[in-house]
Amino acid sequence: MKILHLFLAVLAGGLMLVGIVPVPDFGNANSPANTYLSPHYIEKSMEETHVPNMVTAILADYRSYDTFGETTVVFTAGICVLLLLRRKREDEQ
Repeated sequence: MKILHLFLAVLAGGLMLVGIVPVPDFGNANSPANTYLSPHYIEKSMEETHVPNMVTAILADYRSYDTFGETTVVFTAGICVLLLLRRKREDEQ
């Protein structure tokens, strides 16, 4: 059974290494994010969103669903922590 687990771990690691090969180098000026997305956001954000702050325009307008999902996850985690750490009153025991 240990051999099977070792084989699966090596296989998963190999698949991860193969998957990272096509990722462009960090800071590469010719990556798709720098050649397609960034110029569009810089040139069109004020025209499309009417928001003077580019970061706010990207987070609030272009990525609103993603930002809402992240906010929901953080809020849910906070509520769970509060529920787990709350103390019971003496009269509730």
